Amino acid sequence: MRLKHIKGAEEAVALSSYVIHDAKERPGTWNRLFDSQGPIHIEIGMGKGRFLMELAAQNPQINYIGIERYSSVLLRAIQKMEEEPLPNLCFLCEDASELEQFFAPGEINRIYLNFSDPWPKARHARRRLTSVNYLNRYAPLLAEGGQLEFKTDNEALFDFSLESVEEAGWKLLGYTRDLHNDPQMNAGNIMTEYEEKFSSRGNPIYKLTAIPPRVRS
Repeated sequence: MRLKHIKGAEEAVALSSYVIHDAKERPGTWNRLFDSQGPIHIEIGMGKGRFLMELAAQNPQINYIGIERYSSVLLRAIQKMEEEPLPNLCFLCEDASELEQFFAPGEINRIYLNFSDPWPKARHARRRLTSVNYLNRYAPLLAEGGQLEFKTDNEALFDFSLESVEEAGWKLLGYTRDLHNDPQMNAGNIMTEYEEKFSSRGNPIYKLTAIPPRVRS
């Protein structure tokens, strides 16, 4: 993925009070950062933050953590937070491959994956955020009743994700191949920047929700 580098982004991220810099020291203690002891929802690959910031504004009883490894992208979210601070939202500039080092087992209540990098080459399949490799990482971190939500405009990635969910032993709660024309799954949907862009071109949006084996009801 090629990203435009923004001069000074690393320094801005390093100095921002909205970015947590000691994540590896915080497993099991994340709620101490927030005003409420509500459930914790995370978004992996949060981009510029539109999706998560809208969720946080709508749901003050829920605590949100956005993870974005590219400082030039995270900078945009920081700038938005400086304009409209949200007490129930913070950011991590980290790689999802180290997720288990940031959270304790059962500490997360929901994981959002929105328009993740498809890594189209077969040899990179393990890097996809919906691969069995990653699903196995997410499973122990989710609390009882916790779930994963995934949206994409990439049909091949979506098909791969459905196969991964089954292979990893997760339970599929629901899925759609045309989110914006599915009243049930589109209820309460918040669009990301990419979602708005792709849907404006007439591209269907795919979505699935699933829970790991140990939190099945």
